[in-house]
Amino acid sequence: MISAPTPLANQLLIALPSLEESAFSRTVALICQHDADGAMGIVVNRASEYTLGEVLGQMGIQGGSETLRTQTVLAGGPVHPERGFVLHDGGLQWDSTLAITDDLFLTTSRDILQAMAEGEGPANALVTLGCAGWGAGQLEQELADNDWLTAPPDTELLFRLPLEARWEAAAGRIGVDFAHLAAYSGRA
Repeated sequence: MISAPTPLANQLLIALPSLEESAFSRTVALICQHDADGAMGIVVNRASEYTLGEVLGQMGIQGGSETLRTQTVLAGGPVHPERGFVLHDGGLQWDSTLAITDDLFLTTSRDILQAMAEGEGPANALVTLGCAGWGAGQLEQELADNDWLTAPPDTELLFRLPLEARWEAAAGRIGVDFAHLAAYSGRA
């Protein structure tokens, strides 16, 4: 029997080595929304094949600094890979924004990308294509199966650390060193 959903929004999911053979191998995902119907999150450590300049160009959005245009767009997950998501800080509201916390937001509308290209976007933002989704009770079962660790997010991990350092750094935030962790789990 699966237990009642828990509020996992604004928690990082850190893939355990037991997921090594899955699409979520070595990923860190931020849970943006979680309720009785399921959960939605964004993978925050996997690069896509696109730069933000390429995405902006495909959308007909001009401008943007060289730093912005060369920013890597992340592969946010296997659900809706054609859809863009912007994870960001700042209190500004855009046309379609979900408040994850008082300081962290997920926006899916074009206006935020236009503002970013005009130098008026949030101070910290990462852009993803796609998201991750779990049906009702699925994430809770995966947690019970020891597929994931959870940890609180922080600005440094989400926006500043190199992508390749985020998996081990997220685990390190809660005292886990993957070099000393078995790739399997058991029950006593």
